Amino acid sequence: TTLARLMAEAFEADFVALSAVFSGVKDIREAVQKAQVARDLGRHTILFVDEVHRFNKAQQDAFLPFVEQGLLTFIGATTENPSFEVNAALLSRAAVYVLKSLDEAEQTTLFERARQAADTSLVIDDAARDRLIGFADGDGRRLIGLVEQLTVAAQTAGVNPVTAEFVDQALSRNLRRFDKGGDAFYDQISAMHKSVRGSDPDAALYWLCRMLDGGADPRYIGRRLVRMASEDIGLADPRALEMTLQACAAYERLGSPEGELMLAQATVFLACAAKSNAVYTAYKAVRRFIAEDGSRPVPMHLRNAPTKLMKSMGHGDGYRYAHDEADGYAAGEHYLPDGVDAQQWYQPTDRGMEARIRDKLDHLRSLDRGAGKPGRD
Repeated sequence: TTLARLMAEAFEADFVALSAVFSGVKDIREAVQKAQVARDLGRHTILFVDEVHRFNKAQQDAFLPFVEQGLLTFIGATTENPSFEVNAALLSRAAVYVLKSLDEAEQTTLFERARQAADTSLVIDDAARDRLIGFADGDGRRLIGLVEQLTVAAQTAGVNPVTAEFVDQALSRNLRRFDKGGDAFYDQISAMHKSVRGSDPDAALYWLCRMLDGGADPRYIGRRLVRMASEDIGLADPRALEMTLQACAAYERLGSPEGELMLAQATVFLACAAKSNAVYTAYKAVRRFIAEDGSRPVPMHLRNAPTKLMKSMGHGDGYRYAHDEADGYAAGEHYLPDGVDAQQWYQPTDRGMEARIRDKLDHLRSLDRGAGKPGRD
């Protein structure tokens, strides 16, 4: 909002502000009417819409003709990813600027300005300043607000100079920036997932703690850990799934903060475990095959035959009971629908327990070849 107002002042334009939270099409029409009046008087209008992602498609479309006519300059602010939340037509007519967090030097400069504006006689030592900047987490508006709160607290308590200990006492620890539905949320869980996949337990723990520190729901993190256990570890170490499920159950029993340690333990285990996405890859391949191949009937020898009628129709005829076969394996038997050759969607790796699984499957395939079964080499 401040940037939009500064632009209006710099270009000597009229400034009209709307909030998508409280405004509707009627307010948009009124803003357009003001812009038309300003144009007749030889002035340009900057229309600022805060939280523009809150407007639906029809409301966003209402700006298009006036933007194209040049009646007004449209500035929208959003905490969401505009690629997903702003209409493509409106987005194509706009330039996107990403406002990044302030770095430490910028925050220090802003801190000094805010301190001078609040109370020039108040001394805030370096450790207290650093603690305050840490709480602000790169947010300039938050930093100014914290300086104001600290000034009032120090004046009320008669404290001068202000120390880091007083900052901790006077200010409740503000949560880090963590938009539970926005990009920060998905970026951090993505970083955690990739750290686990990359077998970096320290980085995985870092992102876990960042999310917990920012207010993420530990139950959501637990669900993601369960997903990682299956997607990225799989049968290379089946204990991973058991570990994550136990961690989730332990969290439900203990709650926060005690239960968060179990999530940390599971995170480290996943990061250190042998990795395989063979099951995940096979699952996706079979889903694609079925989507493209359509529905095929179950072969007669695999069909259920609970009644005499079904048996008389041939259900189950020729089925070989594996437990009655040598090695408990019906070599050469075909379990896929008729017309579908034997497949090798599941390709176990040579890591962890999957190395043993691969050896077992190689042995079974050799038995199939000996029995004359094609297509499973």
